[in-house]
Amino acid sequence: MKRNIVFMVLAALIAPVMVSCGGPRLKIYNWTYYTPDSVIEKFEQEFNVRVIYDEFASNEDMFAKLKSGGSGYDIVFPSGDYVPIMIREGMLAEIDHSKMSNLGNVDPEIRQKAIYDPNMNYSVPYYYGAAGITVNTAMVPDFDRSWSIFSREDLGSRMTLLDDIREVFGGALTHLGFSVNATNEAEIITARNLINNLWKPNIVKFDAESFGKGYANGDFWVVHGFAEVVFEEIADNPQMLSDTVFFIPDEGGPAFIDNMVILRGSRNIDLAHQFIDFIHRPDIYAEFVDTFNFPATANVPARRLVTSEPLYTVEDLVNTELVYDVDDALEYYTEAWFNTIRID
Repeated sequence: MKRNIVFMVLAALIAPVMVSCGGPRLKIYNWTYYTPDSVIEKFEQEFNVRVIYDEFASNEDMFAKLKSGGSGYDIVFPSGDYVPIMIREGMLAEIDHSKMSNLGNVDPEIRQKAIYDPNMNYSVPYYYGAAGITVNTAMVPDFDRSWSIFSREDLGSRMTLLDDIREVFGGALTHLGFSVNATNEAEIITARNLINNLWKPNIVKFDAESFGKGYANGDFWVVHGFAEVVFEEIADNPQMLSDTVFFIPDEGGPAFIDNMVILRGSRNIDLAHQFIDFIHRPDIYAEFVDTFNFPATANVPARRLVTSEPLYTVEDLVNTELVYDVDDALEYYTEAWFNTIRID
């Protein structure tokens, strides 16, 4: 009897290892802090698959790696402005709706906002949200909920901006009263001058990878970025949690729809469809947003299952504007970014 008990205990311990090591491998390329480990583990167990999960910090990094041949991935999570680029480049496989049962859970309003692929021919919305600004109120007790905070010289060497062209330009363009999708060169130059002359002198760096850790360590007091990154880093610090405020600027700013796409040439295309469908199962999507304290923006039935208090609400997004592909005008942004703003 004892021998049987020992055997059963060992079997229980070994089973997860067998699940994660055996079977096919699904390679995913996703943003940092964006799919809970618990969700990945459940998928591995249910489908007897091992998930290889790599992370990127910006759309530009993701796209550059894929174009340079650093692929082998099955599923990637690009933002809405990069989906049409990837479609034009012939990088994406078509989504086979017949392989899925949960696509009807995707919010129709989000599909309408996804003007680059409203019928989900090549992409399925994952999440609709926005970056914002996180402030340590113990160090910065008085501030306006505005992009103008980056013009404050008294906070010099204590602030960071995202290392992301469209996010930073989107904030500057919005603050100036322009569209985040401006294609007028003069407007983009005006935004460049604001960033270069008034914002850049007051920041430590453009940072899309370590701003959460820097904030948690007390190195930075004001950071531009995604709320979940910061709050993940300070989750075990009650005092810092009580001193931390996240806001989307009152004047608005760039919003995003991140998407799940299957790369052309995926070796596990059926499994890739199963993963996307798995994500939009209401209980799984609720687990995803609960983990990061998100509102359940992209999945309607999941909203009834969410138990956490979101870090921001859908109403907070009302003044934001979705970032779309600006086609040839992207050259104006990249030229300003790499030839002026990013040069120290």
